[in-house]
Amino acid sequence: MDEFEGKVAIVTGGLSGIGLAAAELLSSRGATVIPAGLPGPATAPGVVELDVTDAAACARLVDEVVRTYGKLDIVIAAAGIQRYGDVAETSAAEWNQVLDVNVTGAFNIIKPALPQLRAQGSGAIVLVSSVQAFVTQESVAAYTTSKGALNALARSIAVDEAPHGIRANTVCPGSVDTPMLRASARTFSDGTPAGEQHLIDTWGRMHPLGRVAHPTEVAEAIAFLAGPRSSFITGTALPVDGGLLAKAAVLLPH
Repeated sequence: MDEFEGKVAIVTGGLSGIGLAAAELLSSRGATVIPAGLPGPATAPGVVELDVTDAAACARLVDEVVRTYGKLDIVIAAAGIQRYGDVAETSAAEWNQVLDVNVTGAFNIIKPALPQLRAQGSGAIVLVSSVQAFVTQESVAAYTTSKGALNALARSIAVDEAPHGIRANTVCPGSVDTPMLRASARTFSDGTPAGEQHLIDTWGRMHPLGRVAHPTEVAEAIAFLAGPRSSFITGTALPVDGGLLAKAAVLLPH
């Protein structure tokens, strides 16, 4: 498939998990992709080191991409962190950190991209949200707030930028087998590989499809919303959740 041939995309959070899967998928379909994020121990060559909470760094990245390639077509905001705690337990520092990365980080990369997208008269923006924009598990006050805010941000951009030919949408995954999910599983299990996998499998069984997602499955939804096949879709939030939001938590006796 070459539906992204000639397109240029920035993917924040593009070094691991859903962001990495999206970057690889768009690249395989013809796009020039600039994955950006904080480096890890096994950072691949060709990625850009970026702290999305640094607005000036985000602006420099956009400027460099436009200067190098002469255009920018797609912005995927996939950078995100998870912290646990209810409102009483969450410190101001933790609250600010989650909102700064998950929400302000998306704002920071989208804002400098908009003048270029407006000048071109086209563009696609995809934000990686979560089912927790709609429903909330216990003790994720900051995280669920940030994801609800991302959906609202995408709606606002969609309405404001529609006259410029720019679309904005979110994907809202359920549980996905990413480093973030595995870190959570280690925290809440006995810390062994077997215990970690058992908890991930347990979480998977809570989805009607009976498993957690692979990052590539979410990447397919991102690619759809970023590409020409979704040309009349904007301001929407697409669940990629194995049926999680469709299922009522009411059990009938057998």
